[in-house]
Amino acid sequence: MSAGLFGLLDDVAALAKLAAASVDDVGAAAGRATAKAAGVVIDDTAVTPQYVQGISAEREIPIVKRIAWGSLRNKLLIILPVALVLSQWADWALAPILLVGGCYLAYEGAEKVWERLGHHGDGEHGDALDAVDAQPSEKELVAGAVRTDLILSTEIMLIALDQVADQSFWARLLILVVVGIALTIGVYGVVGLIVKMDDAGLALTRRRSVSLQRLGLGLVRAMPWLLEVISIVGIAAMLWVGGHILVNSLHEIGWHGPHDVIHHLVHAVHGGVQGWVVETLLSAVIGSVVGAVVLAVLHVLPRRGGHASSGD
Repeated sequence: MSAGLFGLLDDVAALAKLAAASVDDVGAAAGRATAKAAGVVIDDTAVTPQYVQGISAEREIPIVKRIAWGSLRNKLLIILPVALVLSQWADWALAPILLVGGCYLAYEGAEKVWERLGHHGDGEHGDALDAVDAQPSEKELVAGAVRTDLILSTEIMLIALDQVADQSFWARLLILVVVGIALTIGVYGVVGLIVKMDDAGLALTRRRSVSLQRLGLGLVRAMPWLLEVISIVGIAAMLWVGGHILVNSLHEIGWHGPHDVIHHLVHAVHGGVQGWVVETLLSAVIGSVVGAVVLAVLHVLPRRGGHASSGD
């Protein structure tokens, strides 16, 4: 009986070692996948804070939390199941889906550029409407942020999926769940810190230490500039990530022209930081052109047509 018990304990120990090794493998694979998706994560972090600009201080963190939950649902309940199923049985469908997402992201960026140029309303009678539209409800803010996150999260998860394509189905599932949770916490944790920086500065100004008071005052004064920079970077990120998705998706579908041109130009500057700058700028140009075309089709041309009919 004791021999059987010791044999059972040996089997349990062996299973424990195997499980520990599997956990280590999953952790290492999740780390590699997370690092590979870091570029899009930075873009996601830059895009999100613009959605809470102009919101009262007490509502900033609740809105960021709602966007974070929406992002987690996007990753785990929408993107992950679809990506795993398609990668298992219909991997040809991933590129067209990303192509549509790239167009939408480019359109979002182009629309924000259009708004910054002062095109908000439908004409001289749109000022009152503009004042209302300039203050969307929290529900609209969260919905818009979660829609944009869906595209960015799709690329994040697909990049991570590509890094673990050699794993079994269940290992891929576990790794992508870890990646999705870790990146969501990382992105929206940083976003929460950014949007509450001014509150931290105000708290420091009430301290007795003169140096802390100066630091707090500096944080408060820097906050509007920081949010403006983040907003500009966020808009640029929509354009260059959208363009990057479009180029890669077209390459996967079979149109290699844009991808090959960018690849040759990156090679011409010997890669590195210069190559990244070249690739980013060209992707942003492509995203801007495609976004402008979609914007014109959806908004500008119909609006002008409506004005022409009213004038007639």
